[in-house]
Amino acid sequence: MFDTIETTADVFDREMLDAMRPGPFLGIVLSGLTPRTGLDHVTLLQHHARQVAFHQAQMYEQMIAIADAVAAEDRNPTAASEGAVAEIRVALHLTRCAAEAELTMADALGSEHPEVLAALHAGRIDRRRAGAIMYGVGHLQPTEAQAVVAQILDDAAEMTTGQISARLRRLCCEANPDDAKDRYHTDLHDRRVETTPSPDGTVHLAGRDLPPDRVARIRDRINRIAQSLRRHDETRTIDQLRADVFLDLLEGHSSTPNKSTTGTGRDRGGVIDLRVDLATLAELDDRCGDLGGYGPVIADIARQIAGDSPDAEWRFTITDPATGDAIGTGATRRRPTLTQRRRIRTRHRTCVFPGCRMPAIGSDLDHTTPYATTGVTNPDDMAPLCRHDHCVRHQHGWTYTRLPDGTHHWTTKLGQTVTTQPRPP
Repeated sequence: MFDTIETTADVFDREMLDAMRPGPFLGIVLSGLTPRTGLDHVTLLQHHARQVAFHQAQMYEQMIAIADAVAAEDRNPTAASEGAVAEIRVALHLTRCAAEAELTMADALGSEHPEVLAALHAGRIDRRRAGAIMYGVGHLQPTEAQAVVAQILDDAAEMTTGQISARLRRLCCEANPDDAKDRYHTDLHDRRVETTPSPDGTVHLAGRDLPPDRVARIRDRINRIAQSLRRHDETRTIDQLRADVFLDLLEGHSSTPNKSTTGTGRDRGGVIDLRVDLATLAELDDRCGDLGGYGPVIADIARQIAGDSPDAEWRFTITDPATGDAIGTGATRRRPTLTQRRRIRTRHRTCVFPGCRMPAIGSDLDHTTPYATTGVTNPDDMAPLCRHDHCVRHQHGWTYTRLPDGTHHWTTKLGQTVTTQPRPP
């Protein structure tokens, strides 16, 4: 039987592999395949990932069974939980905390979200995506959580964990706006600065639970100053420049770029890029806004951003709540960017590279058809690409086309194809 499988499977039939459920038989087929091209290796990677998800689901099912077996011997729930953790800890050579986390995940999947466990078992999502979903809805009531999961599970296979988390923040906010507001203000009350020594002798400095609008302005300001300091004789990387600007601003330095980092005439407040629907802006609804570089923000914060007039420039897009289409744009205090740039960045909130969430406002504007070919700057033929993915697109031979519905169809150097969505999820 196995010889027959190996002989027939040696022909790389991607449709056949896609149609097979993960499990022992798919494992045998994959072991008999001989990849001949780069795309064949990509296909093997994808289907081995499905197999890993299948086995991860089986591991969680065994953890649930172990917990049930221990509970049958010990009627004390706390003692039974401790016993199950100990069994898993010893079996997998885990720390106690790691074993507790694994059992907690398994228990939540089995008792609260069996549909997520089923998707993992079928290889449609992996452990990271399952974890992002469980973490994202963990604060909701069970019925609310189930409703939110139902809205995202079918799309989760084509999303990164960052995209899943961003969409879940929006869905959770819309499912229970009062809870979202309470959690925001509770966390904001606990805002703090933390320093953590690293093993190499450096120190991590982090602000925790800060207001997203202020962080967006600060981040943009740091980035603009750092970009202004990039000269032909500058040896620091852009990350090093941002870090030095960050420290100089906190220390109150205002020296020239030759001595430090921040003293330039171009130092100004940062930019805020906000997207909010008109009904929320008019306080007729409480739908989340979307803050560039951060993601969903509760309605109160979106209205505060739109109503304030700080020194920083902020740009806004008012959307139709029914369709999500832009029906108005604007900017405060400073003149807006060129019309074409505004149009492109209104249409695309983020870099259009598959899975990237870098805000369009901080991205390059790329000609889908090279400018040297057409000699025309056409906003309908342009899209935002972050600097890293812009380099990938040109240096590694990736191509993409914009489809009529606003999606972008990408083809990688090895021949993979993927379609990105016109808006971030």
